[in-house]
Amino acid sequence: MAIAVLALGALWLLSAWRGLVAARNAADSAWNAIDVHLRDRHALIGALVAAVQAETPVEAETLARVTAARDHAVAATSPWERANAERRLVAGIAAIATLAEHHPGLGATGAFVDLQARLSHIEDEAQAARRIYNADVRLYTRRRNRLAGRLLRKLGTFEARPYFELDHTRDRSAMGGDGFTLARAA
Repeated sequence: MAIAVLALGALWLLSAWRGLVAARNAADSAWNAIDVHLRDRHALIGALVAAVQAETPVEAETLARVTAARDHAVAATSPWERANAERRLVAGIAAIATLAEHHPGLGATGAFVDLQARLSHIEDEAQAARRIYNADVRLYTRRRNRLAGRLLRKLGTFEARPYFELDHTRDRSAMGGDGFTLARAA
């Protein structure tokens, strides 16, 4: 009888271990998909800044902040740092879109329009990947917080995974305090 109970307990823990590993791997795989889209966006930022600079050289301060936000996002190592850096970058991209409203010639250039369309496509793909990632993190967190998960996370590398949000409408203090404002032409 005791052997049967031990065997059932071992099977329960083995099943929980496999589920926890599968959920962790799914979340990590989904994070890699987000990372690919974010890297694609980072690659476009330089071209977007150059296109804006060619048409509106008076906006150098805004463009410098966008470039700095991109550099910070590229250098971020942890998912938490990455989320904050990407929020700042999204705010910077929104500031560039606002520049097009203030400088009608900018919105009419083919290069800028093409870059905006490509950026929009990448943003849509990143949002879809983000939703998948957050669903996988929700499942992983649920499995991690169950009784078996709490016992097993001491035996393996089952660190918490953060949700990934790119909401640029958050409070400016969450974006690092400086936010993005347009420089006014004198």
